[in-house]
Amino acid sequence: MPRPFSRRRNPLTVHHLNQLLLVCSVVLLVAVAAVRVSSRSGLPSLLVYLAIGVLMGQDGIGHIAFNSAATTQVMGYAALVVILAEGGLGTKWKEIRPVLSSASVLATVGVAISVGVTAAGAHYLVGLEWRQALIIGAVVSSTDAAAVFSVLRRIPLPACVTGTLEAESGFNDAPVVILVVAFSTAGPVEHWYVLLGEIALELAIGAALGIAVGCIGSWGLRHVALPASGLYPIAVMAIAVTAYAAGALAHGSGFLAVYLASMVLGNARLPHWPATRGFAEGLGWIAQIGMFVVLGLLVTPHELGDDVWPALVIGLVLTMVARPLSVVGSLAPFRVPWREQALMSWAGLRGAVPIILATIPMVNGVAGSRRIFNIVFVLVVVYTLVQGPTLPWLARTLRLGEQGEASDLGIESAPLERLRGHLLSVSVPEGSRMHGVEVSELRLPPGAAVTLVVREGESFVPMPTTVLQHDDELLVVATDPVRDAAERRLRAVAHGGKLAGWLGTGRGGDGR
Repeated sequence: MPRPFSRRRNPLTVHHLNQLLLVCSVVLLVAVAAVRVSSRSGLPSLLVYLAIGVLMGQDGIGHIAFNSAATTQVMGYAALVVILAEGGLGTKWKEIRPVLSSASVLATVGVAISVGVTAAGAHYLVGLEWRQALIIGAVVSSTDAAAVFSVLRRIPLPACVTGTLEAESGFNDAPVVILVVAFSTAGPVEHWYVLLGEIALELAIGAALGIAVGCIGSWGLRHVALPASGLYPIAVMAIAVTAYAAGALAHGSGFLAVYLASMVLGNARLPHWPATRGFAEGLGWIAQIGMFVVLGLLVTPHELGDDVWPALVIGLVLTMVARPLSVVGSLAPFRVPWREQALMSWAGLRGAVPIILATIPMVNGVAGSRRIFNIVFVLVVVYTLVQGPTLPWLARTLRLGEQGEASDLGIESAPLERLRGHLLSVSVPEGSRMHGVEVSELRLPPGAAVTLVVREGESFVPMPTTVLQHDDELLVVATDPVRDAAERRLRAVAHGGKLAGWLGTGRGGDGR
C-alpha cells in the first residue's frame, strides 16, 4: 500500500521557494531602480549591480557564501550570449559597414598588442610570473559588450566611432577567450603561430555559421506565419542561441556566431520587429543584472586589500599605454583622425566579461588564479569609475560630441500593431538644436505628426506654430512605412536645427 502524501517536507520546500522568489524579485526591483540612478549619474550600471552582489555576499549584509567559479563561468557565458544577441539585434548595418575592416583589425591585431604590452607591465612592474601575466593581459584586453552598448548609445558620438567600438566589443570576445583558455591550460603554452592559426580557424567557422544561421532564420521568419505575434521574439532569440550552439559545437567561435547571426536578424525587417526588439532589450537587462550580481557574490572583499596596488598599476599600463598603442597600431592603415583615435583609446570599456574570463584559470586550477581574479575585479571597478563618467567630457573636449547623428535625442518606440503604426516618445535634451523650432518646421514626412507635448508637467496638443523647448517630451505618431524616416528627420533637426537637410547637416525624412 503506498504511503500517504507527507505534508511535513512539502511546506518547507514551498516556503524556501517563496523566500527565493521574494529575494529575487526584490533584487530585480532594486536593480531596475538602479538603472535610473546610473543613467542620471553617468556611471555604468555594472557598478551598481556588482555592489548589490557584494552586499548580498558573505562580507555583506546578506552573508551568502558563494564560491563556485565553475557555476559563475557557466552563468556568465549564458548571460554573455544573450547580451551579444541583444547588441547584434540593435546594430545597424549601414553604420557598421564602413568601419567593418577597422573594427576587425582592432579586435584581432589590437588585442594582440594589448595582451603583449599589458603582460609585460604585469611581469616587470608587478612581478607576476609570465603565465599569470599573460592570462591577465588576455583577460583585460577584451572590451565589454554590455558596458559599451549601455554607455556609448547614450553619448552623441560620430557614427564611425560608435560603430567601430560596438563592432570591436562584439568581435574581440572570440580571440580573447581562445587566448585565455590556451594560457590557462596545464603544460607549456603553445607557440604563437599555432595560436594564431587556431584563432583564425575558430573565427572563420563562427563567422560562417553565424551568418548562415542568421540568413536561414530571417528567411524562415519572413515566410512562415507564426500563430501569435508573441512567438516572434522567442523565435528570434532561439535562432540567436542556435547560432552560438552551432558555432561552439563545430569548434568555432560561438560568441562571434551569435553576434553576427543577431546582426543579420536585426537588419532583416522581420515581422513585429518593435516587440521583438523590446523583448531582446528586456532579456539583455536581466542577463546583465544576473551576471553582475553573481560576480559580486563570488568576490570576497576582505581578500582584495593586497591586490589593489597591482590592479592599479596594471590598469594604468592597460589604459595609458596598451590600449592607445593597440588603437594607433590597428587604425594607422585606415587614416582615422587623431581625435577619434584618442577617444577610442579612452573608450575601451571593461566590464563583466573580463571578470567572467578570470574564472577560467580558477576552474582550470592555475596557480595564483584567485589573485588573478581579485586583480581583474579591482581593475575593472576602479577604471570603470574613471572612464565611464569622463567619456562625455572627453568627447566634448575633442569636439566629437556634436558630429554625426544627434544620438543625444532620446527616442523610444512603441508599436501600434492594430493601427499599423508606431508611437514615438521623443525627449529634447539640453543643447539640442530642436529648441526654438516650430512644430511645422520639423517637416515630418506625410504619415507622421506631433500629437502631444509635455512641458513642465503639463500636457497639451500642439499647434503648427508651437515652439519646442529644452526638456520637452513629444509624442509622435507615425505609420509603419514612414517610421524610420520620421526618426531620421527628428534626429537631423536635433543636430542641425530647422534647416537640417538644406544645409547638409542631415537628411530629413522628406528626402531633402
